[in-house]
Amino acid sequence: MQEPNPLTQKLISEYRDWYETLQPKEGEAKIKVDEVVSKVASFYEKVRGVIDWREEHLLRKTAVERTLKRRLFLKKSGEEIAEPLVQELIRGGHFPNDAIPEKKIAEIQKVINKYIFIIENAPIKIQLNDWLLGIAACEVEETLAPPLKEKALMDYMRELMATSIEVKEKISEEEENVQIDIAIQQALFKLDAPVISYHLLEKWFPQWPDLPQEKLSEITQNIRALYNKIENALKHPLAEKFYNICERYDTPYLILGDIITQGPPRTLLDDFKNPETLEGKVREAYNGRLKKVKARMGRAAFYSTLSIFITKMLVAFAIEIPFDKYITHEFSYFTSGLNILIPPLLMFFLVLSIRPPSKNNAELVVMEVMKIVYQKERKGIYEIKLASPRGFILNAIIVLIYLLSFVGSFGLIIWGLKKLNFSLLSIIIFLVFSSLISFAGVKIRQRAKELVVEKEKEGFLRTFFDLFSLPIIQVGKWLSNQWTKYNAVAVLFNSLLDMPFQVFMEFLEQWRLFLKEKKEKIH
Repeated sequence: MQEPNPLTQKLISEYRDWYETLQPKEGEAKIKVDEVVSKVASFYEKVRGVIDWREEHLLRKTAVERTLKRRLFLKKSGEEIAEPLVQELIRGGHFPNDAIPEKKIAEIQKVINKYIFIIENAPIKIQLNDWLLGIAACEVEETLAPPLKEKALMDYMRELMATSIEVKEKISEEEENVQIDIAIQQALFKLDAPVISYHLLEKWFPQWPDLPQEKLSEITQNIRALYNKIENALKHPLAEKFYNICERYDTPYLILGDIITQGPPRTLLDDFKNPETLEGKVREAYNGRLKKVKARMGRAAFYSTLSIFITKMLVAFAIEIPFDKYITHEFSYFTSGLNILIPPLLMFFLVLSIRPPSKNNAELVVMEVMKIVYQKERKGIYEIKLASPRGFILNAIIVLIYLLSFVGSFGLIIWGLKKLNFSLLSIIIFLVFSSLISFAGVKIRQRAKELVVEKEKEGFLRTFFDLFSLPIIQVGKWLSNQWTKYNAVAVLFNSLLDMPFQVFMEFLEQWRLFLKEKKEKIH
């Protein structure tokens, strides 16, 4: 028998508290929507998910933000928005039906009114509206489904990493703690900037969920400075260094979270006191998560490719084919077919080339979990420091080589496409979609390394491949950010279909309620 360290015991206790919150409370009124209407709305959301694809962990938050912005566009009071907003999110399958207490509506009203107050009274309007509504969506989501177990695991990792990281640069203790916070959120749960921004506000203002009016007014007047402070934290010079360390060593924490979540709360501590039992559970959890990663990777590859493929087809029929047929008179079924099929095939080969972690990786994970659970102190294991500055001449040579690789990569592709008789417009569209697919493929490959602890070996061929692929991936990253903002099909859904569809869903629910009431009167 071996006692887990105090931090691990605290984590187990917090998970027990989380488990208790899941137990239904008698006599508590819950928000319920019509099940038939919910199935229709849920199907619609799945179709939307294909068109405007986002990573799984961001789907719900994105839906909250989209719904909130649409309803705020029509009405300006939380009292008018909160209840229909929550009902719509439940109908769409983003939250469980007949599970959220009705008292949550009042909490959501308070959240929405807080952000409306900031937007309407801030000295600088418009520029920060999207940023504030993104954060508002995060608070709405966490109010409806508090991430207690996720926060417990992040706190646990933060406590251990704070004593394990040694920063060689001159930064304040507050800066270091903030960077560890950000890196852990990105590494453990792949949280994006709006969620992290919301968590930073909670950290800096412990009363954020229930701010006194005086404090809210003060924050409103200084909202630009607060925005800059958050942006500076997210773009800190050492941010990538902190993230790389947390990303490499997050696997043991994820495995621990799985073990504690799945284990019976009453016997958890006893299981952790027996190293042999714990080791068996670590291996079981590792294999289970490995299967989930493979499944998630497949879904991500399918939906991201399908999303881009559908848009590619629409672009081809709306712009490319008419342009080639009636303006340049260079239309070819062969080149059009290649232009449509090659990007998805590229994604297929990128996913196919992903290799599972080695057997040695599993042993390293077991060792790391044991260290975390039983070791009392971990001092200065991982060093963080900036790379040595390069001289002007060396830096100029490196930039020149990168520019040459950029020109070489795209030049070679353009040369090949011209040989296949692609028109100028077809070449541009092909480059855009190939870059998007390449970036999406790289992100999926990174997600596939979620369980990798061992160091990767990089040979000459990998370095040579990176030299020519990085420019395409960088372009894909930039285009992806623009894609998120200006996805034409998603804009079409938002502006023309979303609003009438939701009005119809609300009418359908009221109609079914009316029929039910009439049936009850027949006796």
